[in-house]
Amino acid sequence: MLIKNNKTRAALIALLALGSAAAWPRVASAETVLRIGMTAADIPRTLGQPDQGFEGNRFTGLTMYDALTGWDLSSADKPSVVIPGLATEWKVDDADKTKWVFKLRPGVTFHDGSPFNADAVVWNVEKVLKQDAPQFDASQVGVTASRMPTLASAKKIDDMTVELTTKEPDSFLPINLTNLFMASPAKWQHFYDKAEGADAKAKSQAAWTAFAKDAAGTGPWKMASFTPRERLELVKNASYWDKARVPKVDKMVLLPMPEANARTAALLSGQVDWVEAPAPDALPELKQRGFKLYANEQPHVWPWQFSRVEGSPWNDIRVRKAANLCVDREGLKDGLLAGLMVPATGTFEPGHPWRGKPAFEIKYDKAAAQKLMQEAGFGPNKKLEVKIQTSASGSGQMQPLPMNEYLQQALAECYFDVKLDVIEWNTLFTNWRRGAKDPSANGSNATNVTYAAMDPFFALVRFLQSGMAPPVSNNWGFINNPKFDELVKKARQTFDPAARDAALAELHAASVDDAAFLYVAHDVGPRAISPKVTGVVQPKSWFIDFSLVSMQ
Repeated sequence: MLIKNNKTRAALIALLALGSAAAWPRVASAETVLRIGMTAADIPRTLGQPDQGFEGNRFTGLTMYDALTGWDLSSADKPSVVIPGLATEWKVDDADKTKWVFKLRPGVTFHDGSPFNADAVVWNVEKVLKQDAPQFDASQVGVTASRMPTLASAKKIDDMTVELTTKEPDSFLPINLTNLFMASPAKWQHFYDKAEGADAKAKSQAAWTAFAKDAAGTGPWKMASFTPRERLELVKNASYWDKARVPKVDKMVLLPMPEANARTAALLSGQVDWVEAPAPDALPELKQRGFKLYANEQPHVWPWQFSRVEGSPWNDIRVRKAANLCVDREGLKDGLLAGLMVPATGTFEPGHPWRGKPAFEIKYDKAAAQKLMQEAGFGPNKKLEVKIQTSASGSGQMQPLPMNEYLQQALAECYFDVKLDVIEWNTLFTNWRRGAKDPSANGSNATNVTYAAMDPFFALVRFLQSGMAPPVSNNWGFINNPKFDELVKKARQTFDPAARDAALAELHAASVDDAAFLYVAHDVGPRAISPKVTGVVQPKSWFIDFSLVSMQ
């Protein structure tokens, strides 16, 4: 095998990281094995509520677990939408819009053989909402409660029916429930009964620790073996309730490989069959050697979020629009990211049900941008100083520092003087909830945090609603627009799905027309895959259905 000299060391790292994986003979048995190099530095949490953002959900959430509702991941061409999961249907109460009835799917069992039923749903809701419940686990709250902020309680109606209650009318609930995965109460109880601890809380923690090493959900994949920081082996659940999604390969092995060159070298050397986010400079070699490259627009935004506090330069809509018109996104895409981005013209692109019809067209038009800036009182001899807080690294395959340096140069041509405040990623993420008024902003009047845009709350509400200003949520810039508030309320209280989508489209169009953000890019989730792997469908989603994949 030939590897370029500059990849030799990376290849060695990959070989060492894989350990015994290299020793597996491909033809020694009929068992088919799919080996994936992840960008994560560790195996995401396995106890039913993953960490590491949506990469965690992709590998240890949607594989071993199901939620009441799920995502349609069957198409590469249309936006991924919510479909029935462990619930077959649901309906909000006509008289009380805070109450929902969910009908559960009959005949589903957890991997340990115990039945999935209403008791299991109540148990899983209470593991993150009811602090005095024996199974309550504070470590699982952050990735659940924040993603379903109005859910208050769950009640069993009968074995196959549950009632969920929200704090206020919330039509987004079925979408938000995609984040709450169902773990086996019986399996957890087994560990709890055997656990040692000074009190019930200590026993509970011990039970969850044991559960993470020997997990049981209802998903299409079952845990076979788990070595923290090294590997997770999953085997197909042959008795999975959705026969169309019984995995086509026998085993899937997940391997943490945070370094892009090491992942790429491992793929080139045959140590893995699939890598997330290959090294951009290796794409020509990968293509030349017959590897397949997949990428698709994700529900993801890489923006500048503007401060709207008193005195902010971004309070002038002409300035906000000028910034959006001054960026050559195609140049950024082709010049810096090797084609691996989709230029952003809003949070959602044309074809998405929440896109709407914005009147303001976000495109590259330097002359129009300069004209707007001149109208606002700026020009070649009077630059507008703005300061953006960003990080040297971030989530997905975006490269925040070089991308911001590109924007710095681009905006200079439209009379902006851009200062960069570069801090560590986790610190930036923490500051996001503190807001533009907090000392942590360090005088910045914009922040650059990548975010997922899969559901209405995460994509729009937490940024645009005035009540979501810090410390409540992520309205970092303290946007206070009565029109946005009115449209959020309208969308949240519209329970017909088509009418709700229309209200969300109206909200999104209003945010684009207001140039609420500097919209720059969408991630495309690039992955490189061996030609031996077939049946891959890369949807317009953070997620992918590994069940559809075959090995030749």
